[in-house]
Amino acid sequence: MCRWLAYSGTPILLEELLYKPEHSLIDQSMHARMGVETTNGDGFGIGWYGVDGASTWLPDSRGSQVPVLFRGVGPAWGDQNLREIARSTSSGLFLAHIRASTGTPVQQTNCHPFRHDRWLWVHNGAIKHFEVLKRDLVLAIDPELYPSIGGSTDSEVMFYLALTFGLREEAVPAVERMVGFVEATARRHGVEAPMQMTVATTDGERLWGFRYSSEGRSRTLYVSTAITALRQMYPDNPVFHRLSDETRVVVSEPLGDLVGAWNPIPESSYGIVEEGDDTLGRFTPREP
Repeated sequence: MCRWLAYSGTPILLEELLYKPEHSLIDQSMHARMGVETTNGDGFGIGWYGVDGASTWLPDSRGSQVPVLFRGVGPAWGDQNLREIARSTSSGLFLAHIRASTGTPVQQTNCHPFRHDRWLWVHNGAIKHFEVLKRDLVLAIDPELYPSIGGSTDSEVMFYLALTFGLREEAVPAVERMVGFVEATARRHGVEAPMQMTVATTDGERLWGFRYSSEGRSRTLYVSTAITALRQMYPDNPVFHRLSDETRVVVSEPLGDLVGAWNPIPESSYGIVEEGDDTLGRFTPREP
């Protein structure tokens, strides 16, 4: 499967999460503790939004600002360009992903994050027997969106189905409809328990995380403890004093072993990281 992280908060250098922590995402690319595979070396990607409208942002077809992508097909641990970008690029909202292919080719268009206009999407998991379901799933994608699909993964099909079912209007119901559609399609083909996913998606303002599987045994997903609480628990740690109260990190597995710093997201749940109070709710698939 894969490992990913999503960050929202005070702008930081990408290397602060990709390289510096004890169990950073780069370390997880070689030594994952909670994934199906220990090694995640089938490509990587990061997608980030510029700081204060910086020139790293690109205009979309409607004049909105969209994130920058950097993706590669080699192992993340050996990519010098990734290291250079990570130590020189700051962002207050970014997604990063290391890939372990579930059968589709190792190519740049199959590396996460996937992007459409201002939206980013990363996924860990798989659609069971995707090769059996793929035709029906792809044909359900909005014809206006279909030309934007660049790769061959189940993850990208999930993203474009979610866009088809209203991701840009209401993210949580759209993802619930996407999963409901996949499960209904699987039933017609006699495929049991088709969906396994943790997903992060963002529009550049809010961040959504999802944890769900058809069999009720989802891949791990964690969210960082509130910074206000971490300051009280670790008053001498300078990192927590540099970060705003709004800062959160969502990860496939913790970036370190600091006691009390990471909280598991419950089975069949979604979370929304946004200005003010965050949201945690029950994720319930529905047929569109």
